[in-house]
Amino acid sequence: MKDAMKSKDEKSLRGLRAIKAAIILAKTAEGAGGQLSEADEVKLLQKLVKQRKESLEIYQKQDRPDLAQKEMEEIAVIEQFLPKQLSQEELKPIISKIIEQTGAASPADMGKVMGAANKELAGRADGKTISAVVKELLNK
Repeated sequence: MKDAMKSKDEKSLRGLRAIKAAIILAKTAEGAGGQLSEADEVKLLQKLVKQRKESLEIYQKQDRPDLAQKEMEEIAVIEQFLPKQLSQEELKPIISKIIEQTGAASPADMGKVMGAANKELAGRADGKTISAVVKELLNK
């Protein structure tokens, strides 16, 4: 954060301040005990990225490129602290194995597969991507 301040890198500073604020809020939340596990931190960062992507969509629909640009910059900063996200192609074999393990055969079994997939892929893929791959594989 100090480096961003010294270099007057406003994009990074904005993103880092958002991360810091979210972590402080989570640590001081009722029942948190002042500690956050690494898994909780990853979930928190994913939540921040998701919020910014939703805002980005809204700004793009409202034709506000100035605000959309700020959201994209913050997403880029926050994603630096997340584990590498798996692509749809990388997810297919993992989710196929989960489908076999759960015995899912139709789109009606999507809930079982999503539960297991979200547990196994936590932090490595977002829910929308997992859901799209599960739908695709169960509809075959």
